[in-house]
Amino acid sequence: MTAPRACGRIATLTLNPTIDTALEAEAMVHTDKIRTSGERLDPGGGGINVARVLVRFGAPVAAIFMAGGSTGRLLDRLLQREGVERMSVPIAGETRVSVTVHERSTGHEYRLVPEGPVLSEPEWQECLRQIGETECDWFVASGSLPGGVPHDFYARVAEILRDRATRLVVDAPAGQLAPALAGGGLFLVKPSRDELEQLSGAALAETESVIEAARRIVSDGGAQNVAVSLGGDGAVLVDGSGAFVMPAVPVAARSAVGAGDSFLAAMTYAFASGADGSTALRLGVAAGAAATLSPGTDLCHPWDVTRLAAQLGRAVHS
Repeated sequence: MTAPRACGRIATLTLNPTIDTALEAEAMVHTDKIRTSGERLDPGGGGINVARVLVRFGAPVAAIFMAGGSTGRLLDRLLQREGVERMSVPIAGETRVSVTVHERSTGHEYRLVPEGPVLSEPEWQECLRQIGETECDWFVASGSLPGGVPHDFYARVAEILRDRATRLVVDAPAGQLAPALAGGGLFLVKPSRDELEQLSGAALAETESVIEAARRIVSDGGAQNVAVSLGGDGAVLVDGSGAFVMPAVPVAARSAVGAGDSFLAAMTYAFASGADGSTALRLGVAAGAAATLSPGTDLCHPWDVTRLAAQLGRAVHS
């Protein structure tokens, strides 16, 4: 899958990246020493994962991230290995290391995710300054905020980008996404069903209730597009013209790590390449499913995305 000439330049932001360690074990047993196999290291965190997928698609992308210590230097080398153009904003703390263990006897997956370092105000202010100097057509801010960073940080990013032609995509926990939505003008947001429930203050058990909650965000001017992943029920995309509904692709999943990031990367790639909402949603659903085919902390691969997207028709529009 190669980006067409129309694909705009994309930058991604990750404030709390991680080195993702993936292992396999026959069985997880407390106290005993557990022998593992299949070890792999990958650079991780929301925006970094989005950038990794976009590189595989052939899109022009650069990753901005906060990193520190020996683990931060390792993170940079891992990104270099994958051919990701990058800009690291230094911090005093050590970049966190996450661990995912696949238990072969049960098929269960155990994910151990540290909170990560606490950032100082000069550190996150320097990140904002770097964002202000970044030239791009699309900016993807993805992932949770580390300690020490104000909860309205993504709203501050939106304010920096407001007077530019840059289109802002945000994928963040509800409490951090809400201030950005209140400022308005976002191009795309990708809450899960649970996050949308928190934003709307109501249970959203039915797809139609999810669509209505997303429509309120669009009509209030918070975002032009709201994509909501629904797990086994597929996904929906709501924009000013209505709602697109796409069923899930049935696959034999091996790992859920990175599925949401792959979904977001594929949608951003499609929009940045001039695709319409239906095409973007189809590619996103295919990429999310493709990510589950890969073990551990690997992400989707273009050949799987192309194959699975071919199994999906156009999204139902309402």
